[in-house]
Amino acid sequence: MSDSALLIQPDGVTRVQAALAEQGLDGWLLYEFRGQNWISAELLGAGWTTRRTFVLVPREGRPRALIHAIEGSSWRHWPWDAEHYAGWREMETKLASLVDGHHRLAVEFSPGGAVPTVDLVPSGTIELLRGAGVEPVSSGDLVSRFFSAWSPMQLEDHRRTAEVVASVGKGAFQEAARSLREGRPHTEGSLTRWILEGLARGGVVVDADTHVAIGARAADPHYAPEGEGEVLRPGEVLLVDLWGRSSEETVSADQTWMGYLGATAPDRVVDLWTIVRDSRDAGVALLRERADGERPVMGYEVDDACREVIHAHGYGDYFIHRTGHSIDRKLHGSGPNLDNLETRDTRRIIPGVGFSVEPGIYLPGDVGLRSEINVHFSEDGPEVTPRDPQVDLILLDV
Repeated sequence: MSDSALLIQPDGVTRVQAALAEQGLDGWLLYEFRGQNWISAELLGAGWTTRRTFVLVPREGRPRALIHAIEGSSWRHWPWDAEHYAGWREMETKLASLVDGHHRLAVEFSPGGAVPTVDLVPSGTIELLRGAGVEPVSSGDLVSRFFSAWSPMQLEDHRRTAEVVASVGKGAFQEAARSLREGRPHTEGSLTRWILEGLARGGVVVDADTHVAIGARAADPHYAPEGEGEVLRPGEVLLVDLWGRSSEETVSADQTWMGYLGATAPDRVVDLWTIVRDSRDAGVALLRERADGERPVMGYEVDDACREVIHAHGYGDYFIHRTGHSIDRKLHGSGPNLDNLETRDTRRIIPGVGFSVEPGIYLPGDVGLRSEINVHFSEDGPEVTPRDPQVDLILLDV
């Protein structure tokens, strides 16, 4: 449990209530059970729960909690009103009383299951709430604002981490080339270990991991080798995707770098890289264009802008994932995604949120290329990390 959680702080409750008024909502109902709703758990400062908990933050007035009678110790930090229940009949009666007079309530759910990272309240509980007269409204925009937005400390740490990740990523290509020149080529597995060691030396020690893929293996966006994987060979594309963060309180940097194990690359590979890079940059350009706030920008619109570049070159069917994912305390966070493929993410990209921009082209059994950067969206517009994103394919004399 945390005494610094947003919804146990008076100013945090005040900020949430102002947002509820802006959105015309009667309140925010937070549900938690055994860590299923990590958003509620963190906002409430809850420790491990073994029974269902409901907390109502009304548009006006004091927050109120409904907790099980055996879990008083788990809620000793709770400074607001609380009621207890033991049996399910009592819970349903008191839940109906808790929400009485509060019709439109924000809840962690997504109509149609469209956005799984905010679809955290079970469908049966949604039915229970509707039976009590509640109209559940997705809390997605509240989550972006009060859960997924980065703090100044997180932004500053992310900037530092992004440079470490970029340095290790670029260094991996030089290490791959060195091993080939010396006649002891890396495998995908051994280069993976080299990368993880480099991240650790740079202080990227939480959730650190990498995907290394050579040649046709790069056509699988989430490729993971069996055992040591493939041996690195001259004349092949090399993809390095790596990420991590410095502590449990910070946010990850997540990047993909592309190279070719040779002094020159085939024109076809260079062309594919150029399309992917230009797609990435089209997304950033749209974010810059909308940064004045006169027209909001939605996650699906950035996906469309990136996807159109690839589609125009005839590779639309080979861009098989969303353009980008939210980054918050989880690598794949709960804020807006850049997505009009897997889902239609209509959430606004608001100041404070961060996400990846990572278009790719994947030709099965042939080759795959992806470019990934991160963006923090502020009042001044998008800030790209790392400071110097990849412009040209990395060519290596082996």
